[in-house]
Amino acid sequence: MKNDIEAKNWVNLQELLFEKCYTPEIKRFRSPFVFRGLFDSSYKLSTSLIRLEGNSQKMEKHLLRNFKKYAQKDLVSVDSDWNWLSVAQHHGLPTRLLDWTFSPYVALHFATVEISKSNIDGAIWCVDFIKAKELLPEILKEALNKEEANGFSVDILNKVCPTLEEFDKLKQTEQDFIVFFEPPSIDERIVNQFALFSVISNPSKRFDEWLDNYPELYYRIIIPSNLKWEIRDKLDQANITERVLFPGLDGLSAWLKRWYTSQNI
Repeated sequence: MKNDIEAKNWVNLQELLFEKCYTPEIKRFRSPFVFRGLFDSSYKLSTSLIRLEGNSQKMEKHLLRNFKKYAQKDLVSVDSDWNWLSVAQHHGLPTRLLDWTFSPYVALHFATVEISKSNIDGAIWCVDFIKAKELLPEILKEALNKEEANGFSVDILNKVCPTLEEFDKLKQTEQDFIVFFEPPSIDERIVNQFALFSVISNPSKRFDEWLDNYPELYYRIIIPSNLKWEIRDKLDQANITERVLFPGLDGLSAWLKRWYTSQNI
């Protein structure tokens, strides 16, 4: 796949994860990339909505409408699609959102956590969300510039397009666009995973299909299977574990189960 770079070893992997992170204007190491880790490099950037198959746009309306109808009304502080989508995605409802993180190590966790897949190459998608905002419709770029921000919050999106229908209407050409936004701090999991979501103006389109038109926006780090156990052990030593990323008894149990699993599986 174009833009693929294979990590040679742990040290080389660090270089790849923090590539182009120095910002000379402020003399700080602030990466313009967001990350998504997959334990199988063959996986596409398909949303859970697309994986349902069928008419994505039609299903999306029904799913979100019924989620709102049956969920507790105090789940969101503001009654907008963006707040509801954030909660719904967080709890497993199929949506057009994709999970990303600002942390390369959190992405690395998800690329290596499935030890039953340790014989399969993993991958980390690295997307320049700063460059991606230049492809936004003018009204969205203006909203970011007004806030002097590089990424959206649900509050900014609510001011411009509080519903998905209004969001989709912002597309002024045949080209789709992508928005990255940070969800509300629903719980510790969102906070600890340094999470954000992407949303595309076409619910039926995969993110990797969109990226094919903009190769300058991304690169993909391939994690060879023979590196996975070393990476996994070093992440555990660095406290990047299920116990931290999924606070509670479920995360604790998942971490302990993996910690005591033999490599000879």
